[in-house]
Amino acid sequence: MAYGKLFIVSTPIGNLSDITFRAVETLRSASIIACEDTRNTKILCEKYKIETPLESYHKFSESKKCDVFINRLKGGEDVALVSDAGTPLISDPGVKLVQEARLEGIEIVPVVGASAVMALLASIPRQDEAFKFIGFLPRQKGQIENLLNSNRGENLVFYESPNRLIETLLTISKNQKDRHIAIGRELTKKFEEIKVDTVENLLEYYNSHVLKGEIACMLYALDENSATENEIFDKIQTLKGLKLTDKDIVSVLNSLYGTPRNKIKEFLLKNPGT
Repeated sequence: MAYGKLFIVSTPIGNLSDITFRAVETLRSASIIACEDTRNTKILCEKYKIETPLESYHKFSESKKCDVFINRLKGGEDVALVSDAGTPLISDPGVKLVQEARLEGIEIVPVVGASAVMALLASIPRQDEAFKFIGFLPRQKGQIENLLNSNRGENLVFYESPNRLIETLLTISKNQKDRHIAIGRELTKKFEEIKVDTVENLLEYYNSHVLKGEIACMLYALDENSATENEIFDKIQTLKGLKLTDKDIVSVLNSLYGTPRNKIKEFLLKNPGT
């Protein structure tokens, strides 16, 4: 008997109309749908009259349920894997099932569709196509700081929860408050909001606005020759120690980092020490 196929099916990230005809047909024709939360997938299935049986498959049951789905696939049944929203395996369960399926020689078929990452990137200004997706940020502040410092030249794309966004912005602003960030919230939904500004400004904004819904972010890369405010202050101290005049300091820092002269003059006024 020929093996069945494992379909990796993208589902809407918010607006239930954002599903492809192919995805609906695949979910209808599969023998079973493996999903994170059957309650969420049931809503989608009811809207599109999909009657395929649902079976939960989440990060806490991956090891136990993986063999169940592999056996069904080896028995000739097609299995459709979905996540609660977006594309499976992108910060969602499914890696173990795909790995095991490949080891068994089972065909993996992607059924593409909605993605919060693509929705955000298509809606914000960028200098180039390059970006680095890192899923969810680590939970420890020290780990986040190390990640940010080692990727200063990258456009860092990540997911964040509304409960953690303020704390994350605070961690970033500690040393990189002038760095720009794009934040997409409730993408594709009625109250969709996309903001692009400095980390400092958006921290102030979200401190006075209610935060709800899933969040996708892109922290813009720093130019190789750019410097944070703290670094500018440090350089001013060093140059003052060398007895350079304010005029010379402005010229040196403008030449080194491209920081506007007026901005450097503001820093000098804040840092009048000799």
